Amino acid sequence: MKNSFRFFENRDCKYFPCHQGLEDFNCLFCYCPFYLQDSCPGTPAVITHEDGTEIRDCSDCVWPHRPENYSEIIKLLSKACRKRKDN
Repeated sequence: MKNSFRFFENRDCKYFPCHQGLEDFNCLFCYCPFYLQDSCPGTPAVITHEDGTEIRDCSDCVWPHRPENYSEIIKLLSKACRKRKDN
């Protein structure tokens, strides 16, 4: 599975690994495709600013980097695209 359409590991990246705790680290979704989505399947923390605005802190979330989550990511992205198309 190494460096296939489902899995890519970039050990030459100066940030690799950007999260700790995974034996197989999938860099394919380096930038989480769910960051700007309303619904996130991962486990982000939420940072609340003094003015009440909130942002996600994905520093401890490894969900998109787990190789076994590739199919679920594609399924959720496809669903989001169909939803946008219908609106």
